[in-house]
Amino acid sequence: MFKNVFSSEGRIRRLEYGLSYLVYSILTFIAQFTLLYFEIDNAELLSYIVIIPAFIVLCIQGAKRCHDRGNSGWYQLIPFYSLWMLFGDSDYGPNEYGPNPKGLGNHESIDEIGKTVEI
Repeated sequence: MFKNVFSSEGRIRRLEYGLSYLVYSILTFIAQFTLLYFEIDNAELLSYIVIIPAFIVLCIQGAKRCHDRGNSGWYQLIPFYSLWMLFGDSDYGPNEYGPNPKGLGNHESIDEIGKTVEI
């Protein structure tokens, strides 16, 4: 989990996307809290130093989650699509963006030939 958060290659599960969204929300809240309630010089600059990279990581994670659903990363710009990414299940098996992160359907049926079945 949380491998290559700065790369938009591959697919991620709902849990990783949800945790990324939660971390972004917490960091944004803390940055806004410090901006509003503390008299720190350049507090606005400090909050943007935290918010902008966190937003970039959230967009990259959103693109990976779109890939898990079999869509382009641009789909996350659709209003309320983030809810679909949080609650919708992923594509079964591999798709054009990589193998299923859950491991479901990633094997070929030809791989099963010759193996013994345990009863």
